[in-house]
Amino acid sequence: MQLIWLRSDLRSHDNTALSAAAAVGPCVAVYLLSPEQWLEHDDAPCKVDFWLRNLDQLSQVLSQLNIPLLIREAARWDDAPKVLLDVCRQLRIEAVHVNEEYGIHETRRDAAVAKTLAGQGIEFHSYLDQLLFKPGSILTRTGTYFQVFSQFRKVCYERLHHALPRLVSTPMAQAPLGILSDPVPTRVEGFETPAASLQALWPAGETEARQRLDTFADIQIDYYQSERDFPAKPGTSQLSAYLAAGVISPRQCLHAALQSNQGEFESGKVGAVTWINELLWREFYKHILVGYPRVSRHRAFRPETEALAWRHAPEELAAWQEGRTGLPIIDAAMRQLLETGWMHNRLRMIVAMFLTKNLLIDWREGERFFMRHLIDGDLAANNGGWQWSSSTGTDSAPYFRIFNPLSQSEKFDAEGVFIKHWLPELSGLNKKELHNPAHLGGLFGVANYPSPIVDLSASRARALAAFKNLPTRQNAGGLHD
Repeated sequence: MQLIWLRSDLRSHDNTALSAAAAVGPCVAVYLLSPEQWLEHDDAPCKVDFWLRNLDQLSQVLSQLNIPLLIREAARWDDAPKVLLDVCRQLRIEAVHVNEEYGIHETRRDAAVAKTLAGQGIEFHSYLDQLLFKPGSILTRTGTYFQVFSQFRKVCYERLHHALPRLVSTPMAQAPLGILSDPVPTRVEGFETPAASLQALWPAGETEARQRLDTFADIQIDYYQSERDFPAKPGTSQLSAYLAAGVISPRQCLHAALQSNQGEFESGKVGAVTWINELLWREFYKHILVGYPRVSRHRAFRPETEALAWRHAPEELAAWQEGRTGLPIIDAAMRQLLETGWMHNRLRMIVAMFLTKNLLIDWREGERFFMRHLIDGDLAANNGGWQWSSSTGTDSAPYFRIFNPLSQSEKFDAEGVFIKHWLPELSGLNKKELHNPAHLGGLFGVANYPSPIVDLSASRARALAAFKNLPTRQNAGGLHD
């Protein structure tokens, strides 16, 4: 008997470990609930709920294949070896199959499980699945992990031209095993159930994920490059939550994009090429996680930036978190996050730069807050984005590049459609006044809206001074963890 241990791969199609396990012989699936570990990792309640809802959908699909799904609790990942060994003994499992996960804790957990199982003569097989390329296979000429995305992307393109990652087959129904599936819980202790309105924005299941992908690839991808920066437009794929939970695979996304672009990566439709690049950014940050493990430990990719004189400003941090900074584009973005579990990517950069540059608050505060609220929260992508915005990371924005939230607002929400949706108290203002109501003083219509908590030009100067005072900037690549 084979055991497939499900983690961030909640799908039946194009699931490498599931396909491999089923090809060997009869198999059973198991999922571990790890609430203490999830809390420690700042996983958002809406994300845990999304996992459970997708797991429930997957359980129904697996039951049609006669693959039972067992639910076990391993409150912390330290408990995983014993819990899985108990399952293996109970069912006389010969081998456990998993899809690789990345990050220090995930790697240690899997190594401990493999060691425990090996001691009992049980095999442990792990497969490349949530990435197109295995970390360590895309390296510089000197054998180090890339730190610059454009160089990384170039090698990825070369590999893709040479050999396109293939989709794996979906298992056929197996003979019934006489083992009952466990019911999937609707909630986990420590994680409140999100509002029904939020759940409705993110329906669970592979069918929903595939429909989103197909709709995007058929219609929206042509406009992706021109519309993706405008938060009021439906310019993005809305697939990030499904990718993070593994409800759809990057291979499925890549194949759909290539199909819409006659098989081209670098030419043809600019929208498709731009979206494939976004898939490769996701890939890049996962490779960084493996190549530079310090980023898994809440440390800056560029060690010299650890000396930055971040400000301790709890009231300003709270104003940013709650969407009451007095800068409409920032506040609208933060309200979108709080109500939907998601934020438009352009806005993620704007609010991150505002926190780390204008308020000079440590990027880790923002990273943690995002993880606690994002339905698509992913350590590699979230950390990469925050370190990019704060100029502490790989391939990051130069420290002197500081977004002005007012000009960003005027450029990407010119008509104020996005702002008015999330800040109805400003709906009476015209599109010129809307971006900076502070200019109006206390006039009627903005009485319920706060004044800006910071002066943009003075705070910009403060940030530049803080970065200039750092020790000599050095290349992080020569430093070892």
